[in-house]
Amino acid sequence: MPRDWEAYYQREPGPEGPAWVVRAYAAELPSGMVLDLAGGAGRNAFYLAALGHRVLLLEKSETALARVRDLARRQGLPVHAVPFDLEDPREPLPPGPFAAVVMSYFVHRPLLAPMRERLVPGGLFLIEGFGRVEAVRRGRPKSPRYWEPFELARPPHGFALRAYAEGQMALAHRVWAVWRRL
Repeated sequence: MPRDWEAYYQREPGPEGPAWVVRAYAAELPSGMVLDLAGGAGRNAFYLAALGHRVLLLEKSETALARVRDLARRQGLPVHAVPFDLEDPREPLPPGPFAAVVMSYFVHRPLLAPMRERLVPGGLFLIEGFGRVEAVRRGRPKSPRYWEPFELARPPHGFALRAYAEGQMALAHRVWAVWRRL
């Protein structure tokens, strides 16, 4: 059953800390703009903007977008939030080039390979989410919204695997990867 993202962001208190992979690898990002896919309330975007990156956040929820825009204005941070349905194949992705792409707790496999052409050489693709073990634990064993075991350890053509792990972290089975554009 799809989550009602508008209701979620109406009750969610605001950006929490960034995803683990973003916090751990932010220092390795080349300078330049970062693309945050399905960036929600901006937890990764605001962290990266505070480190000096301009961030383009794409998000479907109007509630989340309004919150991000308001917080970016109040904090004076370079986070530009744009309404975007990443699962709609008719929506053209921003061309870049980007220093990094962040895909945190959002799974849409058709987006993986096209990110290569949007990254600068040496740019990083930071991915974090829940694994199939977590899907089973949550009673959703067939849901496509979870990463398969070792799936992110095999990046598409044009990427090199920089780092990868999966396992129990903070009471859930999580998976993360860092891919570097060749």
